[in-house]
Amino acid sequence: MTTPPRSERHPVRIVHLGLGAFHRAHQAWYTQRANERGDRAGEAGWGIAAFTGRSPEAARVLAAQDAVYTLIERGPDTDAAIIVDALSTVADGGDTARWRAAVADPAVAVLTLTVTEAGYRPSAAALDADRASLATGDGASTAPGRLVDGLRARRAAGVGAIAVVSCDNLPDNGRVARDAVLGLAQDVDAELAEWIESSVSFVSSMVDRITPATTAADRATAARLTGYDDAAPVVTEPFSEWVLSGAFPAGRPAWETVGAQFVDDIEPYERRKLWLLNAGHSLLAYRGLLRGYATIAEAMGDDAIVADLEALWAEARTELPFDADTVDAAIAALRDRFGNARIEHRLAQIATDGSQKLGPRILDPLRSRLAAGRAPGDAQAGVLAAWALHLLGDDVRDPAAAPLAERLRAHPDDDAALATAVVTELAPDLAGDASLTDLIQSRIAHLRTGVTTEPPLPTGAH
Repeated sequence: MTTPPRSERHPVRIVHLGLGAFHRAHQAWYTQRANERGDRAGEAGWGIAAFTGRSPEAARVLAAQDAVYTLIERGPDTDAAIIVDALSTVADGGDTARWRAAVADPAVAVLTLTVTEAGYRPSAAALDADRASLATGDGASTAPGRLVDGLRARRAAGVGAIAVVSCDNLPDNGRVARDAVLGLAQDVDAELAEWIESSVSFVSSMVDRITPATTAADRATAARLTGYDDAAPVVTEPFSEWVLSGAFPAGRPAWETVGAQFVDDIEPYERRKLWLLNAGHSLLAYRGLLRGYATIAEAMGDDAIVADLEALWAEARTELPFDADTVDAAIAALRDRFGNARIEHRLAQIATDGSQKLGPRILDPLRSRLAAGRAPGDAQAGVLAAWALHLLGDDVRDPAAAPLAERLRAHPDDDAALATAVVTELAPDLAGDASLTDLIQSRIAHLRTGVTTEPPLPTGAH
C-alpha cells in the first residue's frame, strides 16, 4: 500500500497555530467540506498552512505524506473514513522565518488557533523570555508571542486586516486572545499594539467534537478502510459543532454551508458546552481515574458516577439561558456520545491541566448558582473534591498545579485543609464561603471510601 496521492492543493488563505488532532478533525474538516461545496462562484478554495504549537513531530510526520491524512468517524457500530487534504502545508511552529512569511502573506485572511486553555496563559518566565527575544527581533515560543511576532511581520509587509479565530474551550476566547496579544505587543512596541487594535479582528468560537488520541490500531483501521498507509490518521465521533461570533474583515470560507453557525452573542452557546459537556468530562475524568477507569465509556458504566453526572447537569441547567427542550436535547446527545465505547477518550488526557479548566467548567456555573441565591451544587463540589484527591496521586499532568499539589501532599489526610487549599487556589473570591468548603470537605471524605486502584466488577459480573 502507498500513501494517498498528491492532490491539487488550494492556495493558502488560512494560517493555523496548534497542529493537533482536534484541529484536523474540526476546523480543517469544516474547511475541506466548504471547499468541496464551492458555493461562492468564482472564488478560490481555502488552503491551510498549519504550524505546530509545542512539538514539531506532527509536522514532520504529516510532511512526509504531503499533509494528507485520513479522518475516521467512529460511530457506535461502524467506522467511516475520508481523505482530508485541506492542509496545503505543515511546518514546525518554531520555524520563525516560515511563520512570519505565512502570516504576512497578503492572500491570508484568517489565522486560527487551537493551543488549549494553558496556551493563552504562559508562565511569567516564558513571557519574559518572549519579551526579550521580540525586543531584539528574534522569534517567540509562547502562543501570544508567536501571534505578536507574526502580526508584526504582517504590519511590516504593509498587508491589510486579518481575523484571528480562537478555537479552544475558554469562554469568550477571542477576547482572551486579544488581551494576551495586545498586552504583550504593548510591552514590545506601542505602535504595533495600535495597529493590531485597528487591523486585527479577534473572533470567539465554541468548538465541539470529541477527538481521542490516535492508536496503532487506528492506523491499521485507516489502511483497511482507504487502502493507504497513513502514519497520522485522526479518529473522531460523528457529532460536531462550531459556533462563531466576530468580524472577518478579509473574508472567510463558507463554513455556514456545512453546519457552522454565526451568531451575534456566543456566550450562551459557550456556557452550554462548557457547563454540560466539558464539566461532565471533568467529573468523569477525576472520578473515573480515582476508581481505576481509563476511558469515558468505562466511567459511564459506573452507576454512582453517572448519578453524579446527572446531578451535575441538573445543577447547571438552571443557569443556562435555553428552554427546557433545548437543554434536554443537549443532555440526551451527551449521554449517547459519552456512552459510545468505540470512542476511547482517555480520562488522563481530559484530566490534564485541571487548574486551567475547572474555573470555566465548574466554578463559573457554581458562582452563577450562588449569585442567584441557590446553594453550591453537591456534584460541583464533588468535582473539586475529586480533583483534590487526584493531585495527591502519581500521574498529575498539570504543571500550573504543581505548587498546590506539593502543599496538599504535606497534609494528605486532612480533608478540611485540602478543601480550603483547593478553593483558595482556584477561586479566592469564594474562599470565605464556609458552606462551599464544608461541602467539598464532605465530598472528599465520601470519595475516599470509594477510591480503588482497580476497576470494580461490571454490573452482573461474578
